[in-house]
Parts: sequence; C-alpha cells; structure tokens
Amino acid sequence: MSSTISEASDSSTPDWFLHLIGRQAPLPEGERIASCGIELQQRKGVLRASTTMSDEQKQTEETFGFKWHKRDTFESEASLRMMQHWSSERYLPADQWFPRQAQPYLVLDAGCGASYTGLEYFRPILDRIRYLGADISASVDVARQRMHEAGADAAFLQCDLTRLPLPRASLDAIFSEGVLHHTDSTQRAIHSLAPLLKKGGLFMFYVYKKKGPIREFSDDYIRAQMQDMTPEEGWDAMMPITKLGKVLGELDIEIDIPERIDLLGIEAGKINLQRFFYWHVLKSYYRPEYTLDEMNHINFDWFAPKNAFRQTPEQVRQWCAEAGLDIMREQVEEAGITIVARKM
Repeated sequence: MSSTISEASDSSTPDWFLHLIGRQAPLPEGERIASCGIELQQRKGVLRASTTMSDEQKQTEETFGFKWHKRDTFESEASLRMMQHWSSERYLPADQWFPRQAQPYLVLDAGCGASYTGLEYFRPILDRIRYLGADISASVDVARQRMHEAGADAAFLQCDLTRLPLPRASLDAIFSEGVLHHTDSTQRAIHSLAPLLKKGGLFMFYVYKKKGPIREFSDDYIRAQMQDMTPEEGWDAMMPITKLGKVLGELDIEIDIPERIDLLGIEAGKINLQRFFYWHVLKSYYRPEYTLDEMNHINFDWFAPKNAFRQTPEQVRQWCAEAGLDIMREQVEEAGITIVARKM
C-alpha cells in the first residue's frame, strides 16, 4: 500500500520553520519568535509557547509531565515490544504508508508525550522521516532525550495542539496516539490539525471509545475524585486498583455469560473474568509480563487527566468528513477507535 505523499515546497516558508524541520541550523538558545499569534522561545533545545491554557489543559500538562518522566514505568523490553506490536497491528506497519523517497517525510507526533508510541511505531523507518514532536507538557524533554538516544532526526515543540504555530499544508503526516481526547474538544482538535496537512497527507490517530454504562460511571467517578490530588497522590491512589487487576488476572478464570445483557451492553459468551471486569466494571489493567508499576502507569494514564472524552465511531467519521479527511482504515475495538485518513 503506497501513500504517494507529495514533497514539500520551500516557497513562503518562514525562516524559523526551516530551523524546526532541519533545513537550517537549530535556533539559538533563548531566541524568541512569533507565529500565528503565538509567542515562542527556544529553551533547552525545544521551542516553547508562552500562551495561556484552560484549567483542564493545565491539569493535563501537569499530569502527563509527571507520568512521562517516570521512564522506568514504560521502558521495559516487554512494554516496548507490546507497544510496537499494538501500534503496527492497528495502523499497519509504518513502511506500508511511508515508502522510500528522495526527501524525508515531515511527520508531526501531535501529543508525543515521551515519544513512547511514536518511537516504537516509526523506529523501523526513522531514516525516512523528520520527526516533529509536540506536546503541551514538559514530557517533550523526555521525548527529546529518547529520540536522541535512538539517533532520530527530530525536533520538538511545547505547545497547545489546537494552536500549533505551523504553516498550513506543511506536513506529510500527523500521528496522534491516544491524545486528541485529552484536549478541550476532540472535534476541535481534529479540525485544528487537519489544515496543517498537505493534500494527500495522512492523519493517523487513536481516540477513546464510549463503553457500557457501569464502566462509564466508574471512569467518571474515579476521575472526578482524582482532580483534587497531586500527581503523586493520584499515582498512589491508583495502586489498589492496579493490585486488584493483578489478582483478578492471576486467577485466570473464564466465565460464560448465557445471554446478551442489552441494558448494560454486555455480550453473551465466554470471557476471562479479569477482562470482563476491565471492560464492563472498572479499568484495572493486567499483563502477566508487566511489573506492578508498569500496570499502574497505564491505569494512571486513564484516570488522572480531567479531559478524557470518549466518542462513538459515528462521531469520529463525521468529524473527519467535516475536516476534509477521507478515512482509509478504521479499526473499532472495545477500548478505542483507530483511524488512518488522507487529506483531500
């Protein structure tokens, strides 16, 4: 499967953007610029915006800045191997979308965090892309270090994803794994990012899917309680839930639901007890090869952010159509919705 993405033109390209995409030397430390009404400054190798953000986004910035600095909770061989497999299975392997060409593809990882998924997904084709990581939190510093360790051609922005100071039609692809639902509006995030793509460019993203009523209630109830906690307190508050998931998983019991329960959205059939609890009652992640901290990291990621919208496949399809995106691949699972769309 070929992407056939057209190469960029340098016409009307701001000088600072040439620095960002690697066609000129990096901006000097402390350099200030203004673009699209946003003031930015180069600090510690990252171009950072000084714009204000909503209270919800401020909470998100603090939560993910804390989480992604805990590298020991997501960098084990088992964790990285799982993410590489999971992302390639949902999006298809990166080399199928990005065949070799003369110029590197300019790829924005919108909400890169520590480049956990971005690095594992694009690792096989790092020599074909210029990676541009953007995140609202200081996790970009962790991402920058990890990409440097991997020898990637990369640059970073610390900025609100719905107000990125990038030229229209400047990107070959946008990758956003599990992030758009953490903005103030998933719909607005899609609409804000899509114009940055060249015609024929790819928008690859994953967002949370709405679940059954009991699970939706417990999600909202626990998330609301965590809003008054510091990230450290929230991390500790998650641990009993994580331990419960571990106990349920280690039981390794299968139950047989005799008939579909329409009122609760529960299907009939055999299911592992831990997975039944996970999908229909309470997110309490379990993988036998993960440490307790690695499982707690995943539960914290789910419950801690105030913004964590869940959407239906119908909503996502509508938002893509409104943004001029033609969906080429869609995968709907219990957890979420994966989309690969092309800019029309």
